[in-house]
Amino acid sequence: MTSDEYNDCGPASGWDLHCHTVFSDGTKTPAELVDLAKANGLHGIAITDHDTTAGWDDAQKAAESRGFPLLRGSEITAQDHHVSVHMLAYQYDPEDEGIVNLFSSTRAARIERAKRMVSRLSKDFPITWNDVMNQTKKGDETTVGRPHMADALVDAGFYHTRSEAFAGAISSSSKYYIPTPSPSALQVVEVVRQAGGVSVVAHPADYSRNRVLLSGSQIRELADAGLGGLEVWHRGNDTEDRERLLGLARELGLLVTGGSDWHGDGKPNKLGENLTADSVVAQIVERGAIPLIS
Repeated sequence: MTSDEYNDCGPASGWDLHCHTVFSDGTKTPAELVDLAKANGLHGIAITDHDTTAGWDDAQKAAESRGFPLLRGSEITAQDHHVSVHMLAYQYDPEDEGIVNLFSSTRAARIERAKRMVSRLSKDFPITWNDVMNQTKKGDETTVGRPHMADALVDAGFYHTRSEAFAGAISSSSKYYIPTPSPSALQVVEVVRQAGGVSVVAHPADYSRNRVLLSGSQIRELADAGLGGLEVWHRGNDTEDRERLLGLARELGLLVTGGSDWHGDGKPNKLGENLTADSVVAQIVERGAIPLIS
């Protein structure tokens, strides 16, 4: 299925709860995200940059000035028995000691891993760490990752687009790839819960990210620890697995969310292509430690 043919069977209206900006691997500012979401008729959005809250202030100012609802969150890289797991964390206290320490360690690990990957790439592609950093929009505030390496390769003329680079040298199956050192998914669920937030497993059935998916028993273990929901409505989850995930959500009392995984330019994902119902957002706000921005 091509990006132009992509369609979703989730809520027809609501919130996009999976959006990235220049503070991680997106290409647009928080203000541009808010403007586009409002122009597209969304009910609200969540900012979920990787392992950071650096974009929250800009997003809040933009949302307040435009009278547009905003959830604040992050996407946290984790693992569960060698399965890579991305955890979306919403409405937690950003000053909670556990969250602060978690992000400090994950950002340091991300930078070290990125430098090692660039060192490998530079043996076959003449790019440097400075070339990668030049692709970041917010300098040291940016969570650096593979998208910035991909952009450096595009800038150097080796690929036409970020997606091409991800299918080539930046692929997780390439010889240059190094996994991101990550906390356990169970640890992330517990830290987010202690910070008063709601955790949701992002794209839990996306085979392009994992050859082996989280099992039902693994999800049950996370639910027992305080997991809040599953991102069922995501382009990476096929129809059969969505039904499986919906069944698990019903069984375990988990929230069902949707998000586009929007990054701006360079990826086919369109803002608002997957949505979360208003009633689910209301429950996230009710459970969270910080107020909704509107």
